[in-house]
Amino acid sequence: MPDRTPYVAANWKMHKTVAEAAEFVDALLPQIAATQSDVVICPPFTALTAVVERRYGTAVKVAAQNMHEQDSGAFTGEVSAPMLVELDVEAVVLGHSERRQYFCETDEALARKVPAALAAGLEPILCVGESEEARDAEQTEAVLERQLQADLAAVEAAELARVVVAYEPIWAIGTGRTATPEQAQEACAFIRDVLRMRGAAADEVRILYGGSVKPANAAELLALPDVDGALVGGAALDPEDFAAIVAGSA
Repeated sequence: MPDRTPYVAANWKMHKTVAEAAEFVDALLPQIAATQSDVVICPPFTALTAVVERRYGTAVKVAAQNMHEQDSGAFTGEVSAPMLVELDVEAVVLGHSERRQYFCETDEALARKVPAALAAGLEPILCVGESEEARDAEQTEAVLERQLQADLAAVEAAELARVVVAYEPIWAIGTGRTATPEQAQEACAFIRDVLRMRGAAADEVRILYGGSVKPANAAELLALPDVDGALVGGAALDPEDFAAIVAGSA
């Protein structure tokens, strides 16, 4: 079994000005200087440069929250992979449930975005997860398999280990409701089983849990055998809280 390095990402969503982002990073870095986990900050586009500049010389990576699948074109309001690479961004969140729900992002679009990110040298953080209705109807596994198969359809088996998968049950995002450790482990183990259909590299893929992760529950969730880290939302807006979650991943 590969030794997977824990991976903890802070998804700020539409929060923090440039000044607030700089203040956060300056406060966070001393608190996580000794961590052996991979730590990733996902600021809004306007704050990417401020975070990138402050994390130079540290182990912190920076991820954008979205990107277009084309390198350039008449796509007003969009940002491409080469634009992110030029800023020294290393990763990109793709398919977050809020992008799917509010901006009509489809599996077909993600099937183009994931390989485009890989081709540019970016690490895709692919988000998958079921709604409350799907969970209650016992459709969790069907939803996860459909999303994974569709979104990764154009990714070669040899490239699979470069993808990070984040399991985010939609019913647990921003609601204060968290999947139980048993639910999180079952879903992440199932995700790995689906990925194994694509080849042995599935055992190298980092699978994250996201959904109301807090300092109080992080260590228990991150100790699960198939949970390799967390994609953190609300608690990632406070440097002390996020540092505590990083500490819980060790």
